[in-house]
Amino acid sequence: MLSLLPEAVDRYAAEHSEPESALLKSLVRETFAKTVMPQMQVGRLEGAFLRLLVRLTRARRVLEIGTFTGYSALAMAEGLPPGGRLITCDVDPEATAIARRHWARSPHGRKIDLRLGPALETLETLKGPFDMVFIDADKTNYLRYYEAVLPKVRRGGLIVADNVLWSGRVLAPKDESDRALAAYGSRVARDRRVEAVMLTVRDGMMLAYKK
Repeated sequence: MLSLLPEAVDRYAAEHSEPESALLKSLVRETFAKTVMPQMQVGRLEGAFLRLLVRLTRARRVLEIGTFTGYSALAMAEGLPPGGRLITCDVDPEATAIARRHWARSPHGRKIDLRLGPALETLETLKGPFDMVFIDADKTNYLRYYEAVLPKVRRGGLIVADNVLWSGRVLAPKDESDRALAAYGSRVARDRRVEAVMLTVRDGMMLAYKK
């Protein structure tokens, strides 16, 4: 997914944010060279935002659902303290092989624990509490992921979901993914267990603070 903002405005915002490291730039290049859908990777601005959220929440345990080539995992790991841990879930061994190669080149890579397999099955094996969760996987399961992780998030913790604007298709949903994302936004906005805000960062991010 691409930004809903004009490209020049998006670029201006990125240029006035934390710079992208050489390793993350390398990861972007390899993702575009070797994957079919490189746009699945979070952008520079979103990665910087996720890293800052990890710092702001003082997170020590982070859970990610949807690894792809590992940009967001590495960005968040950079925000974790030395003893912090990030568990990331995915089903694609080829995309995550790219992730592993880049994580191995970073001092923060040792904080990342990749779990290959269907995320809903993996989640059943994980114990909380988590300080922050990032959901960026198959869109039709977003609500299932949300309900599975919410009990595992500490009070005052954060659940972040990506692609909640879906290039604007949530305004007039047509296919299954459109409807699933529209339903996710509506459900979380009404959920009294959390305080939620939807942001127009890149393709939309929804933050849910557990009360």
